[in-house]
Amino acid sequence: MSELLVGSISATAKDIGLSEFFIGAIVVAIVGNAAEHWVAVLVAAKDKMDLAVGIAIGSSAQIALFVAPVLVLVSFVLGPNPMPLVFNGFELGAIVLAVIIANQVTNEGESTWYEGLQLLAVYLVLALAFFFATR
Repeated sequence: MSELLVGSISATAKDIGLSEFFIGAIVVAIVGNAAEHWVAVLVAAKDKMDLAVGIAIGSSAQIALFVAPVLVLVSFVLGPNPMPLVFNGFELGAIVLAVIIANQVTNEGESTWYEGLQLLAVYLVLALAFFFATR
């Protein structure tokens, strides 16, 4: 399914008028982790916020610390060219912002609905920045 998703990104980007940069950074991230997001929301609704935050942050840490480096190393063996792990300014800014926000949210040990709303607002701002980055 992942191969089908990745293979259809170029055509989809042209059809709906979005850049591949936006689709790769925002849409694929949401669709690819939809099951984990859903479980985190269900667990949060049952007032188990420590587990919900653990699911959300654990998923991101797994991708950043395991999947991306393994893909780079495997590309030397399987791919025609090695896959570089290079980030542009928007991606680096988003990573730094995500690390700072995750640190602030987890340091307090508790959360409120207002913090959740602020986190969604930050994601919306990042999505808009990625949307207008290539326009």
